[in-house]
Amino acid sequence: MPKLLLTLLLLSSTLLTQCQTTTKTNKKQKTMTTLDGVYALRGVQDLAAAFKFTPDGRFEFFYAYGASDRNATGTYTIEGDTVKLKSDKEPGKDFKIDAQRKQGKGYTIKVNDANKNYLSYVSCFYFVGETRELVAANNEGIIHIDLPEVDSLHVRHELAVDIPTLVKDKANDNNYFEVSLLPSLGQVSFKGIDLFIKEDTLTCHPNYFMPFENIRFEKE
Repeated sequence: MPKLLLTLLLLSSTLLTQCQTTTKTNKKQKTMTTLDGVYALRGVQDLAAAFKFTPDGRFEFFYAYGASDRNATGTYTIEGDTVKLKSDKEPGKDFKIDAQRKQGKGYTIKVNDANKNYLSYVSCFYFVGETRELVAANNEGIIHIDLPEVDSLHVRHELAVDIPTLVKDKANDNNYFEVSLLPSLGQVSFKGIDLFIKEDTLTCHPNYFMPFENIRFEKE
């Protein structure tokens, strides 16, 4: 057999083997259905956070930043390279409506909590048609909107940002509300937040909970 032909055959065989190996690797990545291990947040100063995934489809999460400590537990599924999280926490249920009635002019929300330092960190989103505005509570936990009519009112806590809690919808004609903070504030719902797999790293887009760029969790 000519030397050149033998060389070409050997080269073809090597390339075919490499191609088969790559195909198997890609197939393995595409059919990944579970995660296992701890993935810790990297590159964010003064913030500690990590996921723990188990092969049975469960996850645990912790987060610590300054005075804010939060956590979550739940389930996950993998679709291609995307990790879908479903927290045990029900989103949009961080405040309890203690009282509501018609009183005075405009719209007023009074926030009640034993820790008075938390009151001024509550904000209210209100909608008039397609327009959305944000109003913060004062030091006494009072939010007042000096308008004759709004379509809806939603509250959230800025130290524990998550899906806002609906206080008033369009059908509710009350304009005075008292709300209190619930223990679920310490948990994260992860509603609308996906993770993306790239080898041993999980990334995600900036979001309401982590509003910064280059979010990555590396496997330990």
